[in-house]
Amino acid sequence: MNASPPTPGEGATIRERTGWVLDRIAEAERRAGRPPGAVKLVAVSKTQSLPRILEAHAAGLSVFGENYVQEAAEKVPALPGAEWHLIGKLQGNKVRRAVSLFAWIQTADSATRLAEISRCGVEAGKVVPALIEVNVAAEGSKAGASPEDLPSILASSAPLPGVRVEGLMAIPPWTESPEATRPHFIRLRELRDLLSRESGTALRELSMGMSHDFEVAIGEGATMVRVGTAIFGSRRGRG
Repeated sequence: MNASPPTPGEGATIRERTGWVLDRIAEAERRAGRPPGAVKLVAVSKTQSLPRILEAHAAGLSVFGENYVQEAAEKVPALPGAEWHLIGKLQGNKVRRAVSLFAWIQTADSATRLAEISRCGVEAGKVVPALIEVNVAAEGSKAGASPEDLPSILASSAPLPGVRVEGLMAIPPWTESPEATRPHFIRLRELRDLLSRESGTALRELSMGMSHDFEVAIGEGATMVRVGTAIFGSRRGRG
C-alpha cells in the first residue's frame, strides 16, 4: 500500500496544496473502486483574490466555485477558459446575472427558483445544468429543499426549457470528524438513487464533501467535491 502524502503545512504553496488534494482524490477513487477522473474538483475560490485564483489555475485547476454573484462577476471575465459553479445561495433578483456567469448552478432549492433559472436560460439561449440543494439534516439555519419535497420539485422542472436538473447537492452539518459526516453523504446518495428510479430521470451528479471530508464523500459516491481551505490555505469561514 502506498503511503499517504503528507498534509501540506501552512507555508505550502497553492501548487503544492493542489497536488496534495489531487493525489488524495485519486487515492479515494482507487479505494472506492471508481475510475480515475470520476470526481470533479471544484476549487472554492470565494473570498480569494484573482491572482490567487490564477495561481490555482496555473497549478492545473479549471473549475471554480463562488458563493456570491457580485463577487464572481469581477473574476469570471478574467479567466474565460475556466468552468464556474455557483455554490452559494441564489437570490431571486440575481438569477439572470447568475445564468449569464455560471456554467453550473448548484444551489437551486425550490421549484420557483428552477422556473426562474429556466426563464433566464431561455432568454440567454442556453440550457443551465443545475443541482437541487438538499437540507439533509433538516437544519433550521440552512438553505436547501426538504427531502420530502424533492419529487415535486423535480417533476415541476422536468418539462422546463433552459434548465436541466443533473443531481443533488448538500452541505451537511459541520463536524470535526469526517466519519461523522458519512451518514449524511449516504443519505444524499440514497435520496438521489430513489428519486432517479421513481422519476425515470438520470441524476448522475452528487456534489458533497469539502476540505476535511472529501475523501469520505468520494467513498460514498460524490461526483463533485468542493474544496477551498485545503487548496488556498486557512481563511475566514470553512471550505
